[in-house]
Amino acid sequence: MRIYIDSANVEDIKLMIKRLPVDGVTTNPSLLAKEKNNPMKQLKAIKEVLEDHIELHAQVLSAHAEEMIKEAEYMREHLGENLYIKVPVTPDGIEAIKELHKRGVNITATAIYTPMQAVLAAKAGARWVAPYVNRLDMIGADGVLVATTIHDILTQINDKAGVLAASFKNVQQILNLSEIGVGAVTVSPELLKEILYHPLTDKAVCDFTNDFYKITSEGASM
Repeated sequence: MRIYIDSANVEDIKLMIKRLPVDGVTTNPSLLAKEKNNPMKQLKAIKEVLEDHIELHAQVLSAHAEEMIKEAEYMREHLGENLYIKVPVTPDGIEAIKELHKRGVNITATAIYTPMQAVLAAKAGARWVAPYVNRLDMIGADGVLVATTIHDILTQINDKAGVLAASFKNVQQILNLSEIGVGAVTVSPELLKEILYHPLTDKAVCDFTNDFYKITSEGASM
């Protein structure tokens, strides 16, 4: 499973890259707005701290297909051709995905709430499709089930697109998708920290350290 940082905060991204084996960073207009900076300047700042193998995903804002395409080309011009353009699965979005795919653009289809939205985006040429897991749960649906269904359908039709699941509230949602083989998840820095943490791990380290000090001295190491 590929792991992405869902954030536009440069310091959080730097810390996560330093500590964890991450594959990319996903942003969206709301995350960028929280940083209170010019969006393109913020994306460039993020790009500067990424290692070569770490992907950056950034979203278009335009509502119409022609404008989405222009916006995507502008973003690639300033952020690099390896940028993944996030496009929402509106009718204009699917149209834009088709054209951008013809131009060799990396595409992540976003704001997905149904399996058929994901299938159409994949057929149009999206590399990743991003269902919103917890947002589905919040409206009474089963976000894990929707993401699982999308994964199963894409696997059955041998599509090149993969599921990049987004919007998580807890580690269990991520674990459930990992168990069925979903290709990728994008997770907030706060939840990424929770994935790694367990109180018994801290206790074990503390016990080992105290036992070692008993035969050496306080603060000793190998």
